[in-house]
Amino acid sequence: MVTGATGFVGKALCNYLRQHGYYVTAVGRADNVQARVLDYQVISIDYQTDWSGILDNVGVVIHLAARVHVMEEQLANPLGAYRETNVDGTLNLARQAAQAGVRRFIFVSSIKVNGEQTLPGKPFVADDMPVPEDAYGISKFEAEQGLMALAKETGMEVVIIRPPLVYGPGVKGNFASMMKLVKSGIPLPLGAIHNQRSLVAIDNLVNLIVTCIDHPAAANQVFLVSDGEDLSTSDLLRRLAKAAGVSSRLIPVPAHWLEMGLNMCGKRLIAQRLLGSLQVDISKTRELLGGGPPVSVDEGLKRCFSLKG
Repeated sequence: MVTGATGFVGKALCNYLRQHGYYVTAVGRADNVQARVLDYQVISIDYQTDWSGILDNVGVVIHLAARVHVMEEQLANPLGAYRETNVDGTLNLARQAAQAGVRRFIFVSSIKVNGEQTLPGKPFVADDMPVPEDAYGISKFEAEQGLMALAKETGMEVVIIRPPLVYGPGVKGNFASMMKLVKSGIPLPLGAIHNQRSLVAIDNLVNLIVTCIDHPAAANQVFLVSDGEDLSTSDLLRRLAKAAGVSSRLIPVPAHWLEMGLNMCGKRLIAQRLLGSLQVDISKTRELLGGGPPVSVDEGLKRCFSLKG
């Protein structure tokens, strides 16, 4: 069973699973325009959601559905809103899954559980002490803690995956805006940024999720995921331009000037993402599960501009 089946990752995952012979129960929101592809529809995921009929004959749950991170959160109590779906909703589903005999529960969390930034050469590792800073990251961490406690209590295996920014065909948000800017040919003042950020192509994330469905070493583990190659913002833009078949037009404005200007405009979070570093170490993932990301950064970026997705 896959929750969040009409989301960016959910659609790609369900397509892959069905193409490779898995029987998939796809669950998503009833008000989603893609709802016709679903086997089951739910209006909300919280502590009251009844999963009893949906979980019949399900061996593995892959839980993607979540209240997603919002850059400029406007709610007076964002943590309460995140907890309702990401903590209470997740643990309610997991308890019912364990009661229904589900053997493994795969939870797609977030690298924000580890924190917001890394120092140069000091990437996050899977077994670091989590230091979530915002409401979304805190809610994901609380869900992880509850799931691990439930695994000990019930014997249902839990796998936790913490991705950084996910990109690929059909991506939305800031990454899609960046793609449009690159294709437009507008000169960008981002040619002198020397940070390092980990990203993950959607194909690489799907590959890891599928591996965790039945790999014995995945049980009750936390995994970080990335493409295995970190990029500066400047390098990412250059390689996006190459993937799009256009010229890269970057102006080398000093990073501290950009940071000062963005902070003065109240865009601290944007400055953090454009200029700060966030690296992840996937050595545990490689060692326990074998292999590595099957899709290179350049191939993943090229697929962003394909017609699918």
